[in-house]
Amino acid sequence: MTAAPPSAAREDVLAVDGLHITVSGGRTEAVRDVSFTVRAGESVGLVGESGSGKTLTCRSVLGVLPPGCSVSAGAATLAGTDLTALDRRGWERLRGVRLGAVFQDPASYLNPSLTVGRQLAEPLRVRKGLSRADAHRRAVELLGAVGLHEPAEVYHRYPFELSGGMLQRVLIATAIAGDPDLLVADEATTALDTVVQAEVLDVLARLRAERGLALLLVSHDLAVVAEVCDRVLVFYAGEIVEDGPTEQVLAAPAHPYTEALLRVASIGDWQRRELAVIPGRPPEAGAAPPGCRFAPRCAHAAAACTATPTLALTDAGPGRRTRCVRAAELDLTGAAPQEVTA
Repeated sequence: MTAAPPSAAREDVLAVDGLHITVSGGRTEAVRDVSFTVRAGESVGLVGESGSGKTLTCRSVLGVLPPGCSVSAGAATLAGTDLTALDRRGWERLRGVRLGAVFQDPASYLNPSLTVGRQLAEPLRVRKGLSRADAHRRAVELLGAVGLHEPAEVYHRYPFELSGGMLQRVLIATAIAGDPDLLVADEATTALDTVVQAEVLDVLARLRAERGLALLLVSHDLAVVAEVCDRVLVFYAGEIVEDGPTEQVLAAPAHPYTEALLRVASIGDWQRRELAVIPGRPPEAGAAPPGCRFAPRCAHAAAACTATPTLALTDAGPGRRTRCVRAAELDLTGAAPQEVTA
């Protein structure tokens, strides 16, 4: 894991405070009371099962919530700008300049009829006011900065002529073209093979070190999070159930759900015929069972876990929080996820 550069300013780039997100036209609350920060040069990972709220949280930061979804309460600020108060034009001025994003399936975000260089250079002309020649020169520099060999040649290639890993690097180059404060990467390495995935992760780590770029990373792959992230936020049923330094959380989780994720992710002996699973299923979106929402699936559940309507995140050590009333008495040491190897 690559730590944030010592020279990076330690002020918060992104601050999310008490975020609530509703779906189905406001009838169902899908994300509840989410608070966290991302500092300059820092990488924060969001993990959890599908539907846990991590992608909705990131989309709210990007201002691209799906139809029927909205922020119902809370605040989010990016380097002092109140994101919840932005109108359409405000978002247009922010995205691609101070805020960048990379998603999975890069081919679907590129126009197949235009060269990747033209698609990278055009925003530089519009956003930065560069001349055609300067935009071309800067685009080639960016393609080289993300590790593409012979970037001047890649500039003239069409998307169908490039591999998935190369296309993902093109998207990263596009995302950092405006020198953003924050890069949001949502499952950006999911469809890549292990070798290419490791190369893309190296690119992200280098950009953080060189530019002080703050990174918000969504991933189902705990090995990727272990490789890239300084801190991790564990989502379950629309809430953060644990957060803290990545190495500490993965080595000694403070919430049974985190321990369960680690147990499932740690495949171990490839000859093993039975793989670990988490029994049961998460509550339906909007359901709010009393106390710990994970209690019905938790092997450590006790009466205290559901004795109150809601549970707050409480301190679980320096820089750590957990939403578990039994954290102090449980030993949830889990197996570390498999390493990402190039």
